[in-house]
Amino acid sequence: AVYMCEVERHHPQVFQHQDKENFSRVEDPLPAVVGVTYELCAGIVDKPDLSLEEIACGEVLEECGYRVPVTDLRRITSYRSGVGVTGSRQTLFYAEVTDQMRTGEGGGQPEEGELIEVVEIPLEDSMKFAYDETLPKTMGVIFSFMWFQNNIAPKLPKK
Repeated sequence: AVYMCEVERHHPQVFQHQDKENFSRVEDPLPAVVGVTYELCAGIVDKPDLSLEEIACGEVLEECGYRVPVTDLRRITSYRSGVGVTGSRQTLFYAEVTDQMRTGEGGGQPEEGELIEVVEIPLEDSMKFAYDETLPKTMGVIFSFMWFQNNIAPKLPKK
């Protein structure tokens, strides 16, 4: 969806007077990277026999490569996203990870269309990252950085 919005912004003629049978090709396509965004680890709640926490731990392992015990998750809040399209409910959890918890590279499931790269943001750069409008990210990312700065960062040892 992000990629198509960028195509429309850069090549509005592609979408003008088009229908499903007549869709013109873009002569100068944008690179795929314009559709890549920074996002939180996430997953679909489609396993009724598992709790939200168990699903979250599975997604952290699959997407980020860290084995996080369910007891190490801290529930932050639930909120609605995509309110104009899907109205989905998302639940945000916090977990601290260490190198010892790393069991793989993460990256998600390519066969499911996932293209995931784990990105680490230094604490001192986190709010600059959150507010940098040139870096495409979800509101959940911004909210999580603000929550961290208000709830966890003040308790960290000073360097």
